Amino acid sequence: MTQLPEAEKEKIAEQVADFKKVKCKLDAEIEIWDDTSNDIIVLAKKMCMIMMEMTDFTRGKGPLKHTTDVIYAAKMISESGSRMDVLARQIADQCPDQSCKQDLLAYLEQIKFYSHQLKICSQVKAEIQNLGGELIMSALDSVTSLIQAAKNLMNAVVQTVKMSYIASTKIIRIQSPSGPRHPVVMWRMKAPAKKPLIKREKPEEMCAAIRRGSAKKKVHPVQVMSEFRGRQVF
Repeated sequence: MTQLPEAEKEKIAEQVADFKKVKCKLDAEIEIWDDTSNDIIVLAKKMCMIMMEMTDFTRGKGPLKHTTDVIYAAKMISESGSRMDVLARQIADQCPDQSCKQDLLAYLEQIKFYSHQLKICSQVKAEIQNLGGELIMSALDSVTSLIQAAKNLMNAVVQTVKMSYIASTKIIRIQSPSGPRHPVVMWRMKAPAKKPLIKREKPEEMCAAIRRGSAKKKVHPVQVMSEFRGRQVF
């Protein structure tokens, strides 16, 4: 962003800071879940990663280098959003709580809307280019609109993940003629990281302990006995 005026750099930095706050919310929401049997969490992580790359692009950083890269990234987000929509709607269809169901469907509509908005923002060609780590643009609005759309979409994903879990907890496990109804996704808490029961000492710490031990003054047993005998007893 070396070719941008300082005032415009500050505006972009503010937008990015707001985006990162929403990203932290999403990270906190999804990091507690095991994604091995939960495609909603898998898709949320993927969308988060791509949106972060798009935001980095507006600062002349990250793997996206050309407008075509950003357009393709927006397409990938849209596809992931569509897949999340299918899964979450299945949860909504099974949820007996109408209030919860309507909230989930509303957030899915937000994902669809903001994905489309992000796609439009990414297709503003000839306004944003990343050349050798330098951001060149003809309109500041193109950058801020892209970041704002990504932030809004990220927030919608946060709420969708949260409401999908709540709706899943309200689904009644009923028997159907074709057999038991299986959950759309499995909400399992991620296992905590394993910690060793015995703390392993670092090699340098062990060497230091050995050196300290070897540095102790050696006292001859005869000297110890003579000192003991010379003590006064009260």
